[in-house]
Amino acid sequence: MTRATLVGANLRRRLRRTILTILGLGVALFLFVTLQTVLRALQTAGEVGSESRLIVGSKLGIVFPLPLAYASRIQSVDGVQQISYSSWFGGVYQDPRNFFANFAVDPESYLSLYPELVVSPEHREAFLADRTGALVGVRLMERFGWQVGQTVTLQGTIYPGEHRFTIRGVYEAGRRGFDEGTFLFHHRYLEEIARAQGAEEGFVGWYVVGLTDPQLAPQVASTIDSFYENSAAPTRSQTERAFNLSFVGLYGNIGFFLNAIGTAVVFAILLVAANTMAMSARERFNEIAVLKSLGFTDGSVAGMVVTEALVIALLGLLVGLGGAMWVFNVMGFDAGGFLPGIRVRPETMALSGIIAILIGLVSGLIPAIQSARLRVVDALRYVA
Repeated sequence: MTRATLVGANLRRRLRRTILTILGLGVALFLFVTLQTVLRALQTAGEVGSESRLIVGSKLGIVFPLPLAYASRIQSVDGVQQISYSSWFGGVYQDPRNFFANFAVDPESYLSLYPELVVSPEHREAFLADRTGALVGVRLMERFGWQVGQTVTLQGTIYPGEHRFTIRGVYEAGRRGFDEGTFLFHHRYLEEIARAQGAEEGFVGWYVVGLTDPQLAPQVASTIDSFYENSAAPTRSQTERAFNLSFVGLYGNIGFFLNAIGTAVVFAILLVAANTMAMSARERFNEIAVLKSLGFTDGSVAGMVVTEALVIALLGLLVGLGGAMWVFNVMGFDAGGFLPGIRVRPETMALSGIIAILIGLVSGLIPAIQSARLRVVDALRYVA
């Protein structure tokens, strides 16, 4: 009988307890990987913003619009290469739970400012030509099973009623982490909807300003904000990356909380695994004495105990990490578009593997030392 055979036999001795321990480790590692993956996705969403684009919004808050008349003056600022604008529409598809981002944009200037939106020439031309046309991210198309040319109806939350759009094009992300779940349509169509409902016209949600040189961002932002400092609609200009990170900052120190929760989960399961291994080793003191009497050294006995703990930990890793990869990498779960591009990254896989190995080593260490120090006479007297 080999040592591997002995380890396998010991794992099967209390099969239910072994399976429950593996599942417990798997759930803990699944939670840890999920928390780390969410944290990475939030950080990526903030960092995907460009330093060569400014977002000019209302100083009073993102929900307050800015006059469309600001565009020409902002365009005249030294260092501004191009300007576009966008407004949040807030439409839902069929059910309020079907949340996704939908914006009204100035199509030509917006596509010019965002080379990350990769669109075929045919789709681009069709989208620009149709006033009620929409450009939709590929993931959003897959989510609802939409087809190019299909007419979809969004229920308005800011502008009540049913609003029909024809999907004229599909875009893919030309940069990792860029959202592929957004619905874009013509801003002039939004203005028609607002006019029909008696809402104020001539306003936009925010401006997107392309810079000739990213180094000019502080100077250009300061100049734009100084124009409207004492107006009824003051502005706040910041780089797109800072703008995105400010949304992540709304959650407070979320990195600390997610890391703290993940650490607590791992520590708790470490104690459970250590207790399981200690019980398992204690129940086999008589057998360990027999093994030693047959010539097994202290080191070989300790090695088998640690190997047993490592096998349990690695099987738990297989369950936890495999489950997380199935959810995020295979099924593409992105919290309804809230976390675009979320995936289990290689660094998270490596970190979870290291933690699983540490759990296996630490949980098996004390039982291994006890087994190695056990004298044959004492072990034969021991009654579990």
